[in-house]
Parts: sequence; C-alpha cells; structure tokens
Amino acid sequence: MNATPLSASRLGLMTLGLGLGTFLVSLDFAVANVAIPNISGDLAVSPSQGTWAITSFTAANAIALPLTGWLARRFGEVRLFVAAGLLFTLFSLLCGLSPNLETLVVMRVLQGVVSGPMLPLSQSLLLRHFPAHLKGMALAVVSMTVTVAPLTGPIIGGAITDNWSWPWIFFINLPLGLLAAALVWSTLRDRETERARLPIDGVGLALLMIWVTALQVLLDKGQEIDWFASSFGLALGIAAAVALVVFVIWELGDRHPVVDLTLYGDRNFFIGAMATSLPWSILFAGLVVFPLWLQTNMGYTPTWAGVATAAFGVFIMLLTPVVGRLLGRINLKYLLTLSFSLLWLGTYLGSRANTDATLWDAALPRLVQGAGLGMFFVPLLTIALSNMPPQRLAAATGLFYFTRTLAGSIGVSLGITVWDRRETLHHARLAELFGSDALARMWDYGGERMASALPAQYALAERLLARQANMLGFNDLFYASCWLLPPLLLLVWLAKPPFVAAGGRP
Repeated sequence: MNATPLSASRLGLMTLGLGLGTFLVSLDFAVANVAIPNISGDLAVSPSQGTWAITSFTAANAIALPLTGWLARRFGEVRLFVAAGLLFTLFSLLCGLSPNLETLVVMRVLQGVVSGPMLPLSQSLLLRHFPAHLKGMALAVVSMTVTVAPLTGPIIGGAITDNWSWPWIFFINLPLGLLAAALVWSTLRDRETERARLPIDGVGLALLMIWVTALQVLLDKGQEIDWFASSFGLALGIAAAVALVVFVIWELGDRHPVVDLTLYGDRNFFIGAMATSLPWSILFAGLVVFPLWLQTNMGYTPTWAGVATAAFGVFIMLLTPVVGRLLGRINLKYLLTLSFSLLWLGTYLGSRANTDATLWDAALPRLVQGAGLGMFFVPLLTIALSNMPPQRLAAATGLFYFTRTLAGSIGVSLGITVWDRRETLHHARLAELFGSDALARMWDYGGERMASALPAQYALAERLLARQANMLGFNDLFYASCWLLPPLLLLVWLAKPPFVAAGGRP
C-alpha cells in the first residue's frame, strides 16, 4: 500500500465518495418506509406483505456484515468497496424494475447482501488515510452520513412517491452510486490494502444463512400462514431453532468462525450490544409502522407522512457530534439514563395517538425519541468496545452492527404482527359493543326512508369502527414497547468502567 499521505484535494474527494456510499446504504433503510402503501397497492399485496421489502433488505445486510473482514483481506478494501457500490447500484435498478413482490424481495435481498460491507469499509478506509490529528473528523463524517439518513430518507421517499412513483426511490441510487464508486476508485486505486488467502468458515456461514432466513420468513409470513398451526410454519420454526443451536456450537469450536461468539463473553460488549439491539428493534418497528399508519388510517400523503417521520432524525443529527465531544468527560451511564428516559417518554407519547391528531401531534413523539437516540448509539458502542484489544476491534464492531441490524429486522416483523393482531382484537370488541342490532333499532325510529339508507349507514359505521380499531392496535404496540425499555436501562448500569478501548481514547 502507498504510504504517501493523500493531498488535501484527493482526501476531500475520497471522503465525498465514501460518505456518499455510506449515505446511500443508510438511506435505503429509511427511504422505503413511507412508500410501503404505494408499493403494496401497485404490486397487489397487503401492506404487511409490502414490509417484506424492508425486512428482506435488513436481514440480508445483517448476514453480510460478519463477512466484511474476510472479504476485505481476500480482495482488498478498495476493490471491495467499489465492487459493493457498483453492485448496490445495479440491484437498485433491478428493484425499481421489479414487476411483482417476489422479484422485489429477491432484489432487495441481493441489494442488502452487497451493501453489507460498505459501512464498516468506509470507517476503515477513512481512518486508514486521514492523518492522526484528523481521525476524529473521519469518524464524524461516518456518523453524520449515517445519522442524516433518518432525517432525509422519509422526506425524500415521500416526495418521490407523491411526484413520480415508488420505483424512483431506487432509481435515484443510480447516478449517486456510480459517482461514489468512481470517486473512491479514482482516489484510492493505487492504495489497495494487503490481500491474503484466508480460510472461510463455510459451514458457519451456511448455518447463519439458514437460521436467519428461516426465522425471517417465519416472522414475515407467520400471520398469513397461521404460524405453527401450519406445517410450513412449523418446519420453518424447527429449521431456525436447529440451525441456530448447531451454529452456536460450531462457531464456538471453529478456529476461524464467521461470527466470533466468544466476544459476547466480555461483559461490557454483551451489555453494549444487547442494550443497543433490543431497543433498536422496538424503535425500528415503530419507524416502519408509523408512516404506514399515517397513510392507511389518517389519510396522509407519502410526503406528509415522510415529514412527520423525519422529525425522528432532527435531534439525532444535532446531538450525535455533541455526544462525541462529551465522551471521556461525562459518566456514560448518566448520559444513557437521560437517553433511555427520552426514548421511553417518546414511545409512551406515541401510544396516546388519536384519529384527530394534527401533524405536530404525530411528529412530537418522534422528536422526543430522536433526542434520546442522539445520545444512544455512540455511548453504547463505546461501552461495547471498551475492553476490546486492537486486534479484536474489527470483529467486535462487525458483530455489534450484525446484532443491531438483525434485531431491527426481527423487530419490524414482530411489530407488524402485533399491530395486526391487536387491530383484529379491537375490531371484534368494538363490534360487540356497537352491535348490529342496536344500529338497526336506531334507524328503525327513522321509518322507511331511513331503513332504505341502512346499507350506506352500515358501511360508514364499519369504516369508522375499522379506523378506531387500527388506531387502538397502533397504540397498543407503542404502549407495550415503552415498558420494555426500563429493564434495558438497568442492564446498562451493570457495565463496568472505565469505558476506554485498550491503549486508546474513549
């Protein structure tokens, strides 16, 4: 590798290319959320099935993350990032051209797989080429590109869906993805990292793919196939459970595991990973359900649903760099206590929704949650890596992101299921309270003229009842979620300081 420092202009172009690539991948986690009703309608599927376009991408991205280290050593970090960017662009095109849901899900899986290495590689390449006194700025670039996506993604997705059509949320990746790959290749092609032929844990990788895929399919289709009451659901559950058990046993005994599970044996890493991933599964589910509820139940356009959802990212963007400067100056447990308190408050406010809510009423809980998340990720990553020696940092970072990403995918599937089931329950209860006989008696007093209007009145009553049941199911999801957060805060207080990586700064 060329050891000559990059000129300021090349450093700037490299940073732009890596930041743009990272931004596009992060954007694809958020941009499709507000387009789910349009995608579902266009492809003639239910909104819950439309969410597979999100969960398939997220699960595939999680599977690819642990492979980043092996792929980078085998092919080189520069080649891998450029290849991943080009393939991500290609599969974005194919996502937009998908004629049905099945094709879209397959393309999203492939898009998720090839984009998996891009975030960790962008961190590695920036740190490798920035001078020592500017490495903090390099990490700030990655943090800002990742945190801006939740703010811009819903707005971009909503505006594109309203003014063009949903395929364009994927087509916009084409020029930007090609530009990112071109910038990185033009500035770093002569600075490739050292390559080596390393063994790969093929059995572990196969088992990982089997249990994650079986679990994700079960969660996505469980409501449709009646879970374990169907032979297919039962087979998926058994396959996921058996593959997971064998995967754990195999990885703990393999010399070159695809996922180093022994990292969970470190107290701080386990606490940091779990305290990040479990709340994120709750919050990511809400980020998908919220714009879906606004459009299907509240009559919002994709653009305005995107604006309400984007409130989530305002404080994330503002607070993340501030928190970075506070590391080492404040007890992270106190900072995380404030973070979890705001997350709890925002989630609780989200459970108080009603059908008369204004745009501000809808956005306020997201603003409060975003303030909590702005103080959430960086401290927990710092805690997770605090005991890691330098030679294990890459593996630990990959496992940290793998755990968080997989938890987010599972959370979305479970959140959609809970919402749907609670809506069905509330619909049945409201129907019992209202009663068709009571409705008929009410209109009997209006005589023959009112009797002739009964079909229309029944239809109106059913629409109102369905809307209320949908809202109550939405509220139940958030109410249950807010009570899962306090135990995870207690977990944070079990972490053992000092929260400083071996031989380094916080």
